[in-house]
Amino acid sequence: MFDWEAAWHAALYGPGGFFARGEKPSAHFRTSPLVGPELAEALLTLLGRVDAALGFPPVVDFVDVGAGGGELAFAVRRLASGSLAARLRVTAVELGPPVELPGVTWTTSVPSCTGLLVGHEWLDAIPCPVVTGPSDDPWITRWWPLADGERAEVGAPRDAAWAAAVAGVRGAALAVDYGHLRSSRRFTLTGYRAGRQVPPVFDGSCDITAHVALDACAAAAGGDRALVSQRDALAALGLTGEVTGSGWEWLESAARAGRIAELRDPAGLGAFGWLLHGRGVAVADLLPELPPWRPIPASFATG
Repeated sequence: MFDWEAAWHAALYGPGGFFARGEKPSAHFRTSPLVGPELAEALLTLLGRVDAALGFPPVVDFVDVGAGGGELAFAVRRLASGSLAARLRVTAVELGPPVELPGVTWTTSVPSCTGLLVGHEWLDAIPCPVVTGPSDDPWITRWWPLADGERAEVGAPRDAAWAAAVAGVRGAALAVDYGHLRSSRRFTLTGYRAGRQVPPVFDGSCDITAHVALDACAAAAGGDRALVSQRDALAALGLTGEVTGSGWEWLESAARAGRIAELRDPAGLGAFGWLLHGRGVAVADLLPELPPWRPIPASFATG
C-alpha cells in the first residue's frame, strides 16, 4: 500500500526535498506577506495588544513558524517601533536553509515564547496520511466521515503539531491558513510549481499542500480560542483600505488600499482562516471588535 504521508514528507523535507534544498514559497505561489507590509502591520497591532495584556514583559517574542524566506519575520522586525521594538525578539522557524536577515534569529524547532506565535501557511505543509472511505480511523470518524470511494487527508499530524506549538506559548498563537470545516470537507491535495498549480508529484520538484481542518486543530489545542476569516480579522486590526488625501498622498493611499483589498478579498486571501488561541490572555481582549466569538461559516474554504 502506498504510504502517502511518508512520500509527502520525503518530497518536502527529505534529502533533495522541496523545502530541504532551500526552495522558497515566494518563487512558487503568492502569499499574504508578499502582497506588501500591511499584514505585518496588522500582526504588530495584534502583538501590541498581546504585549499590553501580558503587562509589557522585558522581552516579547514574535515567532514565525514555517517562515520560508523570512519575509514576514523581517517585515515585523523592520516595522516595529518604540518600546516594543526595543524589547522585541523575532524568531523564524524553518527546516530549510536560513536567510541572513538583520534582527531575525533562525531555528529548526518551534520554541517556547512569550508574545505572539504565528504559523502562516505552516500547517498546510505538514504531511498527512491519506485514506479512502469508509474508514475506521478515529480522526476520520470524528472529523471527516467518508462514503464509499471518497478520499481524505487525515489531519491528526497537524492537530498534534499545532497543539504542541500552542502549549509552549504565553500570550497568543495564531494559525493562518486555507482550510475547511467538518461540514465542507473535500480532498484538496495538490502541488505548486513556479506560480502554477500542478498535480502533486512526490519527487521534490513541487510544493505539496492540502487544506487544513482548522476546527480539528482548534479542538486539539483547546483553551480560549476563536476562528475568524482573514477579511474580518484584518478589518478588526485597522486594515480597511480607505483612500484619502490628494496628489502623491492619494496615489500612495490608493496603492495601499489595493493591497489591503487583495488581502481581504473574500474570493482569495481574505477567505483564509485565522485560528487564534489565548494563553494567559483573553482572546476577546485581543480582537474586541469581533464579538461574539463563534466559528466562521463553512464557506471560508478557498483554493
